[in-house]
Amino acid sequence: MTLGLYIHVPFCVRKCRYCDFISYPYEDGAAGIYLDSLSKEIEMYGNILPEREKVLASVFIGGGTPTCLPAEKLVFILETVRKVFYLLPECEITVEANPGTVNQESLALLRKSGVNRLSLGVQAFQDSILSVLGRIHTAAEATGAVHAAREAGFENLNLDLIYGIPGQTGEDWLESLNQVANLDPEHIAVYGLQLEAGTPLEQAVSCGGLKPCSEDLDLFMYQTAIDYLTSRGYVHYEISNFARSGRESVHNLTYWLNQAYLGFGPAAHSYLRNERFANESTVSGYAGSLVQGKLPVASRETGTIRNEMAETMFLGLRLLRGVDLEAFYQRFGRRAEDIYRAEIASLREAGLVDLADGYLRLTAKGLPVGNEVFQEFVCNQY
Repeated sequence: MTLGLYIHVPFCVRKCRYCDFISYPYEDGAAGIYLDSLSKEIEMYGNILPEREKVLASVFIGGGTPTCLPAEKLVFILETVRKVFYLLPECEITVEANPGTVNQESLALLRKSGVNRLSLGVQAFQDSILSVLGRIHTAAEATGAVHAAREAGFENLNLDLIYGIPGQTGEDWLESLNQVANLDPEHIAVYGLQLEAGTPLEQAVSCGGLKPCSEDLDLFMYQTAIDYLTSRGYVHYEISNFARSGRESVHNLTYWLNQAYLGFGPAAHSYLRNERFANESTVSGYAGSLVQGKLPVASRETGTIRNEMAETMFLGLRLLRGVDLEAFYQRFGRRAEDIYRAEIASLREAGLVDLADGYLRLTAKGLPVGNEVFQEFVCNQY
């Protein structure tokens, strides 16, 4: 078996106004404690995992903003991983980056260390919109970061965009799509903005300081992304993700296919042997457990077969190809068409899913309301 490995770097230069992820302002002392603790965690798993669970198909260093750490520290993390795990020759190694925290020199060091995929959080190509989001970079810096990555030798780039931002127009969005396609990355992710409770952006909208994007405009932007990016040669392979043929995200496919992965670092989640577990969310709590010689796991949940089947259904439906029904049968020994007969019939009648060629997939009508479709399978697991 192979695993995906996620490493959470919980630091940022400054937290974005829409973000509710676990992250803290970068500080040298805290970063040092984090790196020491991360090394301990990796080494502890090296001592307890059987060899068959140490083979990695992907490594994803996310955050936070991993590139607020010096590039040498990210290289150190990868070296520590390599001491414990076996990385397949074709292992996809991704580092997330903020365009304002990289340069050609730091990117060249990452590339030389074996990082073969860079994910840049561009988000928009209008400085006014970036300001609303609280991003630390400008549109020009985003473009510069892409060029620097190419000069550093990266041949696999992902660029993130966000739509549905207060004040963002349809014209702004089309301009961002055009700009991102002109940069010709191998992968593009487009995400609808979620106004998470308690974030500065959500509070600004709640008090009337900013006008939220309308549902109609939000839907228009999503459909525009699909139409435009596919017209530029990208394959729409997951609800929010587009790729050149053969450049789909190996790491994210691990999640969508409900396969095993490990997560290291504060607040990181893992899924192994049908058990989901999460680490302590604070750096102090995370480090404290490891100092005591304990794994920093804060919660565990052992799933039932019913849970696992439901998760396989709604995660697989995120993919445009849908759920492979024969693979489902091989995994569980039961037919999804039998287990979820009523749900599938209801969703097909509503025109939200299609059952054909051995796959259950969302229709064009079902894509924008995927979460409502997924809920049918979540409810069925109990």
